[in-house]
Amino acid sequence: MTADETPREADAAAHDPVALVAELNALLRLKTTVIGMKLFARADDMRAIPKLRRPNAVHTTDQIVSMASRLGWTVGITATDLVGAQCRAVIGLAPQDEGWLSGSSYVGVWHASAEDARKRQEALDVVPFGRYEALVVSPLASGRLPDPDICLVYATPGQMIILINGLQYSGYRKFEWGVVGETACADSWGRALKTGEPSLSLPCYAERRYGGVPDEEMLMALKPADLAKAIAGMTQLAKNGLRYPIAPYGIQSDVRAGMGVSYGKG
Repeated sequence: MTADETPREADAAAHDPVALVAELNALLRLKTTVIGMKLFARADDMRAIPKLRRPNAVHTTDQIVSMASRLGWTVGITATDLVGAQCRAVIGLAPQDEGWLSGSSYVGVWHASAEDARKRQEALDVVPFGRYEALVVSPLASGRLPDPDICLVYATPGQMIILINGLQYSGYRKFEWGVVGETACADSWGRALKTGEPSLSLPCYAERRYGGVPDEEMLMALKPADLAKAIAGMTQLAKNGLRYPIAPYGIQSDVRAGMGVSYGKG
């Protein structure tokens, strides 16, 4: 905050989506568009979003997300636009009832037994049913989606650890994330929408096959305020010489000079 700024003005500047994305890309050199995601209690409110596209076919949520992150579209969906209960239930557009919890269709495909399938379903982080009618995804920098619930950042492992280091620069906390396996969207946007916590995932088979997520990418879902916090942390880390890309030091070099810079001051 400058001497001429009020706290409110400084906070607004820190959360400006265009500035956030520009700073993030400058720090991490991301290849994939950073997007926002927002749930709507009423589908009519979704339709007020500018330049909104509505699907003309049935899709997975992975495909809808990638229409924003790979193509730059702003897309809105309701339950009828999604292929089945799994996609709908993760974002709270279908009930997490006994039939869904059984996971019966996965037995003999993804899991060896009915017990295994049920355990996986019970492990998923999902948005409670009955609160929302629609969901919209949009490139964050477009500004079309006001006050997104979460942002989605696709990054390589090297980029992702710097992002995590930025989140931990001040107010340190240990992050503990799980891996449900298939339906990993529950580890990312499902968990972040449900809990508001930064949520890391290894995109699953469906996200890669239907959403086109490349082999090298991981996914972080987090609130805009947490993204701003990570950027502030990464900016300071960069000033300290800890930045992306991480330059290899050399596996046979004398490590002492490098360690003195990376892990000590002065």
